[in-house]
Amino acid sequence: MQVAVVTFDGFNELDSFIASALINRCRIDGLEAFITTPTAVVTSMNGVEVTGQRPMEFVTEADVVLIGSGVKAREVAADDELITKLQIDPSRQLIGAQCSGALVLASLGLLQGMPVCTDSKTRPFVEGRGIRVLDEPFHAEGNIATAGGCLASQYLAAWVITRTLGKDAAQDVLDYVAPIGENQETVERAMRAIHGAGVALH
Repeated sequence: MQVAVVTFDGFNELDSFIASALINRCRIDGLEAFITTPTAVVTSMNGVEVTGQRPMEFVTEADVVLIGSGVKAREVAADDELITKLQIDPSRQLIGAQCSGALVLASLGLLQGMPVCTDSKTRPFVEGRGIRVLDEPFHAEGNIATAGGCLASQYLAAWVITRTLGKDAAQDVLDYVAPIGENQETVERAMRAIHGAGVALH
């Protein structure tokens, strides 16, 4: 199973890298994430240059597509040429958005009245599109999920792992990366967030 972590110019490092790093701890179980970019190299909001692992066309074949956020998210959401390259389908793929990535989902017409989670700076722009924003870190309906706040990317990753490999795999990853002495509360908090969003924990 392959995950496209869509990463645009001006991206937030925490959003793209936390999700991809957590998911890639499941490589041995057949789940692997790839930084997927519209150009060969993208530059983060803090000037970090990253070479994409997969081109944008990869989103059509990926089993999971996560739309990252960044300081240019509004530009991306308004770029019709770029949006048309995102040929994704929630009937056959898991689709998630981190923070301002919700604007991209809105431009793709995927939200269908669904409320979303996003960051505080993006919130007014999402609401300006007539979309309800929740005061929560994570929300999922069917095969679409959104996360709000950089560190909520762990919830998005946990959702992906739970939906593809099961609850135990997600808990194992979270336990491994948790701050020492905070393992149980870290795991419980994350699983509570995604379970509260209606995700079956099996």
